[in-house]
Amino acid sequence: MGVATAPSGPTSESDRTGHGRAHWLQVARETADDLATDAAARDQAGKAPFDEVSRLREAGLLTLLVPAELGGGGAHWPTAYAVVREIAADDGAIGQLLGCHYFLSWSARFFTEPARAARVAHQSAAEDWCWGGGLAPQELPLTLTKKARGYVLDGRQSYATGVLVADRLVVRAERADTGEPLAVVVDPAHHGVRIDGDVDTFGQRLAAGGSVEFDAVPVAADDVLGSLSADEDVLSPLAALPSPVGRLLSAQLLLGMAEGVLAEAREYSRAGHAPWHPAWPAGSPQDPQVLTAYGELTVLTRSASALTEQAVQAVHGGLARGEDLTYDEYADISVLVAMSGAAASKAAQESTARALDIIGPRSASSRLGFDRFWRNARTHTLNEPVAHRLRDIGDYFLNGAHPPFALPV
Repeated sequence: MGVATAPSGPTSESDRTGHGRAHWLQVARETADDLATDAAARDQAGKAPFDEVSRLREAGLLTLLVPAELGGGGAHWPTAYAVVREIAADDGAIGQLLGCHYFLSWSARFFTEPARAARVAHQSAAEDWCWGGGLAPQELPLTLTKKARGYVLDGRQSYATGVLVADRLVVRAERADTGEPLAVVVDPAHHGVRIDGDVDTFGQRLAAGGSVEFDAVPVAADDVLGSLSADEDVLSPLAALPSPVGRLLSAQLLLGMAEGVLAEAREYSRAGHAPWHPAWPAGSPQDPQVLTAYGELTVLTRSASALTEQAVQAVHGGLARGEDLTYDEYADISVLVAMSGAAASKAAQESTARALDIIGPRSASSRLGFDRFWRNARTHTLNEPVAHRLRDIGDYFLNGAHPPFALPV
């Protein structure tokens, strides 16, 4: 449990058809506690997180967002956000893995018609799939070539999350004839798919990133979910919502890391551990410098939490508006999510760095693993640079410009 806990929020109609929000938050806390017991050791080992995915699967968290009538948990996005945040407080990499899974497993509902999306969701729940990959544009796009009975996928891409353990991949590919970007589902067991665990980051080591090569991989027409075009002439406000929905996962992930490191540092400080070197402050619960630092970081984290809760409710409301959502409403939601992301990024970077100073020289111990919080937060913020979000916020505030449609993964 972090210093600034995830807000409870309203229970949605979708939640009521399943176990309910309180149930899923309890499951998330129990799973996070389980992950916490060996978090530092697993981070140092850096193995592909098959065991961790099994823990999520056994807890029922992989099917959380699938409607109950299709065999899933029946929860809605506010609950999924809170679950990701709870997991991230103890293991940021697995929090990222789970958040990416939620976004990609929901992609059919974003990009294709309801009947096909329901079939995908039902099969995903029935077979307990873990999803990985990404939909953000990259420099050398994958190519999708039309064939008589479907398509063929070619190319190579690197992805930050999920590909080493995924049962299904969702990737971005451009049609060879038109250049249109499309969301494509791929079974990684297909002939022609080769996955390399060549992502060697200093943080988020267990997010299961890697490179995927596609060599004439057959793709059925039903596995092409829909267009990822950012052309506002064809992109409806509802179709643009995947951008803030996904970016809000990043904010929850960072808040979880900030809360997690403060909770762990607080527990360490209360235990009264002595420092290794007399040049450092005592770090006791009565030390004025320590009290001031905890006060500043608590205010920073709780402020970001309050802003993020506003963004959660805005996204939830936008999804509920459906086809009635306007471009101006979409812009309001997107900017609020950008503000949330900027605040969460600052809270995570400040908390994970300054917690090391609060604890002192003992924070350098690899056995304690305090460094993993900083490494995880910094790695994630490098992939989600806050400067871009601040520019969008400023342009909206000053000029009324709508933020661009940009997928986060």
